[in-house]
Amino acid sequence: MTGRGKYQSRLDPALWAYIDSVNAFYPPRISGLPVDKQRAVYARMCRAFHQGRPPGVKASDSLVACPKHDIPVRRYRLAGAAPRATVLYFHGGGFILGGLESHDDICAELCAGTGFDVLSVDYRLAPEHLHPAAFNDALAAFEWAAASSELPLVLCGESAGGNLAAGVAQAARRHPRAAIGQVLIYPDLGGNEAMGSYIEHADAPLLSTGDAAFYRDVRSARKQSPDDPTFSPLRDTDFSGLPPTVIITAECDPLSSDGEVYRDRILDAGGKAWWHEEPRLVHSFLRARTTVPAAAQAFARIIAAVAALGREEWPY
Repeated sequence: MTGRGKYQSRLDPALWAYIDSVNAFYPPRISGLPVDKQRAVYARMCRAFHQGRPPGVKASDSLVACPKHDIPVRRYRLAGAAPRATVLYFHGGGFILGGLESHDDICAELCAGTGFDVLSVDYRLAPEHLHPAAFNDALAAFEWAAASSELPLVLCGESAGGNLAAGVAQAARRHPRAAIGQVLIYPDLGGNEAMGSYIEHADAPLLSTGDAAFYRDVRSARKQSPDDPTFSPLRDTDFSGLPPTVIITAECDPLSSDGEVYRDRILDAGGKAWWHEEPRLVHSFLRARTTVPAAAQAFARIIAAVAALGREEWPY
């Protein structure tokens, strides 16, 4: 966590109030704490920001059976709605934090806003489970969802979850039930850390370049190849055949350039992609959606993008 620096006047006071409230949960040098203590802090913060579920949204938990372990999932369904798609949602948290509870209200609001089913995936976390554990769980959840329902699938993920959604989209692009769209929210795609937003916003509030490097390193297996596209989707050599893609990033976030580069790779390969950088917002702005108007508008854009892709429409 960093001081205000050049962001003092660049960010709206309401956003600073959100940033300060997040930072109030975190002790100094939290990355040096044992992971279980980091998770406890994160869980307390998530509970404090939880907005409850919108009326009519019901949730049920189940398990995706795998040969050596089960993957917990939570399905959200809007009462009285006839869903036209299922949204497969991968939560953020740097690959070491989060689960079904941490993003419960966000998934419920996504369900209410689109009328679609939302399936939240509780993938395995590092450092207990190094790469490719989270990716393998994400892909297994996709395959289970594809086999268990006739509804088309839209992939959605934020931060670390955006990495997983993109990895699944690339790995399953030739699957008979391949996703019909993907929406990535300030995703970590393994971009070039020597240029763009990685340099301009290296010390941005709530996520610095150093934070991003910590999360990357903590999930890396020994001799992890940086060119593995299931680890860093931007390291793939083929971006053809991907579903229509919407990427929404925050201007004051070292990861923002990943969205622009990913869009360009898809367009260069003949696909459909749209990238929007939300001005004067920071990483994790989803949790500010009830107190910061710009974050609320960004979340509305995300819901609209998911809804359009689930109807197999391209709105851009």
